Amino acid sequence: MIKYKLICKDCNNLFDSWFSSSKEYEKLRKQKYLNCHICYSPNIEKTIMSPSILRSDNIPKVKINDDKYKKVKKIIYEHQKFIENNFKYVGENFAYEARSIHYEDKKKSKGIYGSASKEEIKELKEEGIETEIIPWIKNNNN
Repeated sequence: MIKYKLICKDCNNLFDSWFSSSKEYEKLRKQKYLNCHICYSPNIEKTIMSPSILRSDNIPKVKINDDKYKKVKKIIYEHQKFIENNFKYVGENFAYEARSIHYEDKKKSKGIYGSASKEEIKELKEEGIETEIIPWIKNNNN
């Protein structure tokens, strides 16, 4: 969608209108389907427009429900604690270690967690190796 500021050349009325594309605007203008809603003249043209720029001072602030945020954060910490206590941390070697477990049939070995790129995760899944992406946040409550 594209928005144009239009002007009626007969009565100088300024107005905005939305179009599916710039080509659609040109098509409608050539077929004389555009008209002024004040004087009904088909003598309509685009005017100079400035881009609409979103500034940080006019972005509406999203109010975070503090109780919900704290509850979700607590659940994530609980999951992280479970993972840390029950899985082996392999760091950046996650993809390599996951393949080792999968292909060398080390199914009885302890589960692992660590870091992998999106591309590595995609490749692992294509190979049939089950992986999950889990949100991980640092506990700054020390």
